[in-house]
Parts: sequence; structure tokens; C-alpha cells
Amino acid sequence: MRAEMMQRETWALAFEELRGNKVRALLTMLGIVIGSACIVLVVTVGLTGRRYIVRQIEGVGSNLVIAEVSNEGLSGTWTPADQITLGDLDAVLHGIPQVVEAAGTNDMAMTMASGGKAYPVRLVGVTSGFEAIRKLVIPLGRYFGDDDMTSSTKVCLLTEHLASLAFPSGSPLGKDIRVGELHFTVIGTFRERVATFGQSEITQDSLLVPFSLIKYYTGQEYFRTFYAQADNPDDVPLVTSEVAEIIRNRHRPGAQYHVENLTGLLETARGMAADLTWVLMITAFVALAISGIGIMNIMLVTVTERTREIGIRKAIGAPRHAILSQFLAEALLISGTAALIGIVIAVSVPPLLTFVMGFFFPGESVGIPVSWISVVVAFVVSCSTGLIFGYLPANRAARLHPVESLRYD
Repeated sequence: MRAEMMQRETWALAFEELRGNKVRALLTMLGIVIGSACIVLVVTVGLTGRRYIVRQIEGVGSNLVIAEVSNEGLSGTWTPADQITLGDLDAVLHGIPQVVEAAGTNDMAMTMASGGKAYPVRLVGVTSGFEAIRKLVIPLGRYFGDDDMTSSTKVCLLTEHLASLAFPSGSPLGKDIRVGELHFTVIGTFRERVATFGQSEITQDSLLVPFSLIKYYTGQEYFRTFYAQADNPDDVPLVTSEVAEIIRNRHRPGAQYHVENLTGLLETARGMAADLTWVLMITAFVALAISGIGIMNIMLVTVTERTREIGIRKAIGAPRHAILSQFLAEALLISGTAALIGIVIAVSVPPLLTFVMGFFFPGESVGIPVSWISVVVAFVVSCSTGLIFGYLPANRAARLHPVESLRYD
């Protein structure tokens, strides 16, 4: 009972002391507020960045294996027979059970004529599985059907940007355009679900046509880029090796091919996000350490100012641990309150950003996750910082001699 009363008295005295020096307490808390908020926000930024990177990569196409002929065979050259063809696509699609879809493309720079104007375009011949593999969005019209692919129907899809340039005053559907020597009917517009900024076969001025029509321009039907989609992420390494084996077995021994997947890129991106998170976390901990030094300095000043008070308390029988506990309680109150303020600020930021971003990106689902583990860590680390840096002043106060303290003026 006596110990409980002493604890209550200790916390009451600590609270009264801080309330009597509000400005000093608030200034001391400021660093802890910033440090604890930084810990939560840094982890939040790391999680959000990692989720964004994964979404970007998966938006290009999930579980993809990409193959293309290498320009450097054993002899230093390649022949048309080395190119990946429809036969390779069928062999992969039907020969690997883990492959759920396959597609191929060939692209070239061309000029499109429409409305008396010429536009430089990237003509991309695609197979039927390209839409699903690359997760294309078709906002207007439709994608190619089986009849379009098998009968070499002269139809095409335009990017939204190209459609707005060629047909600024109306819908492009059903309109006629000329690419090279062939005329095409526009059956739709498309866009990438996640922009690759021209780093794939699709650019903002791309035009899709059935793959069989590429023969009119190149004289041959072969793929510049080949895609195979695994049924789940765990099968990607197996599919990668089997695709490489099938393609190499179907061509001459001297031909070489690049067969890769996005797993390495994804792991690299995750590693970069993790490294960035650690760098920012170290910065946050440095801020907390500096704040701890501030707490220690303020508490040392407080001990000096309250030397006579400490002497009086010791003279009337206050034990050493009571003095120690009181100053540690003050340090804990400062750091704990500051940590709570910083955490509240940090937790309030993501919903606010989500609300604001909803106005700028109304069609996008923007999720900013807050890790509750980071909240707990921020609180524990902040309180620990207060206790660790507050111990030296508290111990100094507890060791003061009562007679010398009473003489202090």
C-alpha cells in the first residue's frame, strides 16, 4: 500500500513539474514528436513503395516469362530460321502444363495516313493472347476476335493518344486509315494498365494489328518478343527454364536466346525499397537520439534548478529511489506524450493523403498501409530514449547530498 502511494505521489509530482514548465516541456517534446512520427511514416512509405512497385510490375503482366532471339549467336550472327515463330508458341502453350497463356509480337516503325495527315506510328502485330498477358484496357470498341486472327482481317486498335490525334472531332470506330500499302478499319482504342513509358513494344503512338498481317510488311511471320504466362508465381522459374529448353530444341544449336522473367526485377525493386526504408529509419533514430540528448540537457538543468527542493525531500526522509523515480517519471512523461503526439500525426497522414489523391486520381484505388508494428516500435523506442537519456540526470539528482543541497542557492 505504501509503495503504491509513493508511486502515485511520484507521478503526481512529475506531472505538476511539467505542467509548471509547459514551454520547456513542449520544446523538449518536439524532437521526440518528429522522431516517432518519422519511424511510422518511414515504414509506411516503405510499405507503400513496395506495394506500388509490385503493382507496377504486375500491371505490365503477372508471372511473365519473356523470350527473344539474341543478336549474338555462337557464330556472331543469326538467321531468319532462328526467330521464334507461331510453332514455338504452340509448343510452349501445349507442352508446358504450367503455362496458361502465350503471346507473341513483332513491331516496326511505320507511317499512318488519316484525314490527309501522316502520323509516325509503331505498328505492332499481336496474337490473340496479347490482351490478357499484357492486361490491356480497351475503353472503346473491342479487341481482335478469332476470326480477325485467322482470316487476316484488316482491322486495328489505336492508343488513346493516337486516336485523339488522328480523329480529334469524333469517335475513331469504323474509320479508315492507311499504314504503308494497307488500309485498316479501326475497331477500338487501348491503353496499358500500367504505363511502361515506351520501354516495351507499346508506345503512346502504337497501332495494334493481327499478327498474321505482319507478313505483308516483313515477308515472314516471326516474333520479336515472345511471352508465356505461368499459372502462379511459384511456377515462374520452372516455366522459364522449360520455355528456354523448348525454344532452343526447336532451332539450330548455334542460335542463342534471352529467356528471362520479371522475378529478378521484382526482387531488385523490393531490395531497393527495403534499403531506402533502412536509410530513412536510421535517419529517424538519429533524430530520436538528438532528441534524447535534448531531454538529458533539459533534465540536467532541471536538477540544478531543483537542488534545494531535492535536499528538502531527502531531509524529511525521501529515499534515493524515490528521487530517481520522480525524475525518470518526468523523462518518461515527456517522451511518452511526445511519442503519442507523433504517432497520432503519422497515422493521420495516410488517410489524409488518400482523401486528397482521390480528387486527382478518381479512378485509382490508392491504398496507403500503416504498419501497427511500426506504431508499437515508435512508442517503445521513443519511451526508451527518454528513459535512457533521462537516467543520468535522475541518477545525479538521487546522489545529491541533502546537507549540500540545502546550502545550494
